[in-house]
Amino acid sequence: MTQPLTVMLVAAEASGDDRGAALARALRHRLGIGVRFVGVGGARLAEEGVRSPFDIAEISVLGLLEGLAAYPRILRRVRDTVALATKERPDIVVLIDSWGFTLRVAQGLRRALPGVPLIKYVGPQVWATRPGRAKTLAKTVDRLLSIHAFDAPWFERYGLPVTFVGNSALSLDFTSADPARLRTRIGATPDAPILLIAPGSRRGEITRLMPHFGEAVWRLARTRPDLQVVIPAASTVVDLVKAEAAVWPVPPHVVEGEVSKLDAMKAATVALACSGTVTSEIALAGAPLVVAYRVSPVTYALLKHIVRTPYITLMNIAAQAEVAPEFIQERCEGLALAKALAVRLDDPAVRTAQIAAQDAALEHMGRGQGDPSARAAEAVLKAVESRRTGNP
Repeated sequence: MTQPLTVMLVAAEASGDDRGAALARALRHRLGIGVRFVGVGGARLAEEGVRSPFDIAEISVLGLLEGLAAYPRILRRVRDTVALATKERPDIVVLIDSWGFTLRVAQGLRRALPGVPLIKYVGPQVWATRPGRAKTLAKTVDRLLSIHAFDAPWFERYGLPVTFVGNSALSLDFTSADPARLRTRIGATPDAPILLIAPGSRRGEITRLMPHFGEAVWRLARTRPDLQVVIPAASTVVDLVKAEAAVWPVPPHVVEGEVSKLDAMKAATVALACSGTVTSEIALAGAPLVVAYRVSPVTYALLKHIVRTPYITLMNIAAQAEVAPEFIQERCEGLALAKALAVRLDDPAVRTAQIAAQDAALEHMGRGQGDPSARAAEAVLKAVESRRTGNP
């Protein structure tokens, strides 16, 4: 009997966990019982059969100082991941996002299992900062699965093959989302304004942003007694989100799971989001959003010298304009956030104009180009076949 294909998936953050789970489903759709999965991930990958040797919340860190403090722990988890691969002997390894962790895992795998194909799924944003990472990645993995159409030249110049698969955030299916179901669940009337808050999936993001988000909510709710606040929380940080929200003067509704997340996004009147994949998802749902982000002062001082783009939100980068307003570092504070949100809550024309601008940016980014997970699965299977036949 033919042994099933063993695919190792490594995801260190909630967004990577989602992307890895979708890839696993696509591979199982192609191969059925002819594939098994091992690796590192969170709750979503666990549902697909990946038994992670540790909680990925341990290695999801944000900022220079936090990264330095966590470095010994991360190195231990890198060794644990390489040891798992050595034990399971996968036919291929897919390393998903999370630059620092997955790079070190790839380097460890090159030494421990030199023949195993290594695929990086989502490359570093070298067009925005640290272009040298493209050369580093080209020396370490065999192929990049890119979510941005403009990625390829940055990596191919160093000899790294690139397959554009598209961004899963741009193919998120909202057809089954039910805004009314969300309103019923939280006890909101059909006309009550809903503020969606997406505070991030890393612990550092939540602890830095939630106090400012809470102040903004307090300022808004003082003059809007019917305002409902909903926070879809990633499973890796839901306890921390609830703890941070417990001290807010206006208690939000914290919801979990993919169904509730999509319902909340479709129900949202306006959203306040941590910079990241979720901004594209919210825009795809049709809600105007305000983007916020904070890192440590030391990290921010360093980033100011190496970031090459005036924006941090992909929609804004694609549009080369501030389609969604960004409040970064010191500008990310309660009063400023409340003012930006108030304009959008109170003026339907402002909401309509921003939604139209967001839609145009999403089109430029490649919305509606099919299922990225299916294309990623095809690339993974081609890589396995190339190894077996010896053809590049």
